Amino acid sequence: MATLTTSRQKAFLRKYSNYLRYLMIVASICVIVFTLPKQAKFRYEYDRGRIWAQKDLVSPYSFAILKTQAEIDSDRQAALRSVTPIYQLDDDVATQALEGYKNDFDIKWHDAGLKEQQKQSYFNAGEQLLKNIYSKGLLSLNAKYQQNQQNYAITVLDKNVATDKNTADMFTKDKAVAYCDQELSKRKNLDKTFVLDLVQNRLQNNLRYDDKLTTRLEKEVLEGLSLTRGMVQKGEVIVQKGSVVNDVVFQKLESYKKAFEDNARVNGDHRLVLVGQLLLVSIVITLLMVFLYLFRKDIYLDNRLVGLILLVVTSMLASLSFAIRLQLPNLYYIPYCIVPIIIRILFDTRLALNIHVLVILVAGFFVPNSFEFAYFEITAGMVSIYSIKNLIRREQFLVSALIITSGYFVAFLGISFIREGTLMGIDWLDFVPFAVSVLLTLLAYPLIYAFEKVFGITSDITLIEMTNTNSPLLRELAFAAPGTFQHSLQVANLAENAIFRIGGNALLVRAGALYHDIGKLENPLFFVENQSSGFNPHDKLPYEESAQIIIRHVSTGVEMARKANLPEIVIDFIRTHHGNTRVDYFYQSFLKNFPEKFVNENIFRYPGPIPFSKEQGVLMLADSVEAASRSLREPDQRSISDLVDRIVKYKLNQDQLKDSDITLKDIETIKEIFKRMLMSIYHVRIDY
Repeated sequence: MATLTTSRQKAFLRKYSNYLRYLMIVASICVIVFTLPKQAKFRYEYDRGRIWAQKDLVSPYSFAILKTQAEIDSDRQAALRSVTPIYQLDDDVATQALEGYKNDFDIKWHDAGLKEQQKQSYFNAGEQLLKNIYSKGLLSLNAKYQQNQQNYAITVLDKNVATDKNTADMFTKDKAVAYCDQELSKRKNLDKTFVLDLVQNRLQNNLRYDDKLTTRLEKEVLEGLSLTRGMVQKGEVIVQKGSVVNDVVFQKLESYKKAFEDNARVNGDHRLVLVGQLLLVSIVITLLMVFLYLFRKDIYLDNRLVGLILLVVTSMLASLSFAIRLQLPNLYYIPYCIVPIIIRILFDTRLALNIHVLVILVAGFFVPNSFEFAYFEITAGMVSIYSIKNLIRREQFLVSALIITSGYFVAFLGISFIREGTLMGIDWLDFVPFAVSVLLTLLAYPLIYAFEKVFGITSDITLIEMTNTNSPLLRELAFAAPGTFQHSLQVANLAENAIFRIGGNALLVRAGALYHDIGKLENPLFFVENQSSGFNPHDKLPYEESAQIIIRHVSTGVEMARKANLPEIVIDFIRTHHGNTRVDYFYQSFLKNFPEKFVNENIFRYPGPIPFSKEQGVLMLADSVEAASRSLREPDQRSISDLVDRIVKYKLNQDQLKDSDITLKDIETIKEIFKRMLMSIYHVRIDY
């Protein structure tokens, strides 16, 4: 009854697990489609200097030819030059200056000690100078209009009456002072300093620059500029098959594309665009799920991992959509290579390449020059995946970034040569977005750490950190159980070399090997490798109790590992490294000494499970072989070879490797490596 209930619970969980997976897939498709720009896609790809390989392109409707940005800028500059700055004339300034001059003159005349009969001539001289200056106009020059020439044309408004003038015919304060000095120097009978001082104090601008009105006129002129030049009539051939897309044809194609998008925006059915995007994105996500189902079913059945993959894919495509909406100057600024790097480090190469290609295929529908975009990004993604095939050092991220940059640069040169046909025509600033993209790709490092913590995944980077023997758990093992620690190191070397030859995760095997016996920390002296004094505590215990102490190091190791927050993928090595084999020494001793007693074999048997991965199977063999090799009294080539063969055969006969995906060919390779390494460890000379 209990078994039936458990089966029903598993079926229930499996059923709703599938529902959750389907819900995540649908949600991912909806988010991607929702964020994508809803506009019809212009079907033609073109660029300057290319041959138009398609059929003659005939205009389906009339449209205006857009001016180039250079033409628009030229027209804007010409239009702005046609607007003269506006200055407002203020007559009150001259009136107030003359009245102030008269008051100043009366006050200073009495203090000057000059002859009374000269008073009128002094006064008239200064007054006439001020009248002459204000009649021409006194202003301050504007640096904005002095860029091309010292003096410039202006429009003077006097009671809303406009008059065109030039600043060359007017006074600035410096010119006015120089003019007064020159005129007064001609009159030898006057004290020039006295008059000049009075006049200079009354020089105020009576022409004021009207920035608001001038800006409004400039805006009106710019708004009146035409952004087009000429028309393409309905039925007119825009470009003929086999002709070169020169500047004129290119501008016509640009204008046709703009007209097409405007027409689609107004008259197009956005629901059909939505359906098209839904179909395209659904195909891509479905292909991804089919790949997982066929080739990585372990990931497909784990909703946590499926959720992570969908999150990465959705985030990248949503970022592209956001960049399009923001009208980013260049879409190559986006770090597309971050996706394959993250997937490669967290999963594997095949999945990373598959996902990257699918993401770029979707992105290609919404970026200009789709083929060039796909070539740049697919090759860069492949380079990024290959450059971190075996991530064992952090600096490989920087090395990978340099390799990706080199790949981009070579592709950039090749496409530029095809497009320009000359080295001199290449705009090297166009490569800047690629360099920025590579720099942003380095964000993969902190993102991988975040994904590991959130989704409970173990990457090669984490495994590298775990294999540091200075980690707290391994350091404790080295001090409390030095024999077990040395055993673990030897097992790690054996297993790592074997898995490297037959194919598998060498870092994972090494981490599993280093931690597989940490449960022995509870009672280190009950294990023979730690008994250096000759005292064996098992001599005073029943065989059943001794067996349970030995067996318990597995469950204790699992508890210690979880308390130390070791990843489950590493804890699995602790659980499986003895499988469900017997502790044969104590079992056989019990049978020998108590033949008449009934024996419950499960008391002497490890709880399992048996290894369920290639890496766990290799570790089991390495652990048994290394431990048994310590019992060899005179290790030589024959004894080591027989030992390895016997132990491997025993594990096979006990069905300990049936779930580990290890082939017979792998078994032979593993035995060969174990024999060679053990002979090297025990310094055995090989007979040739």
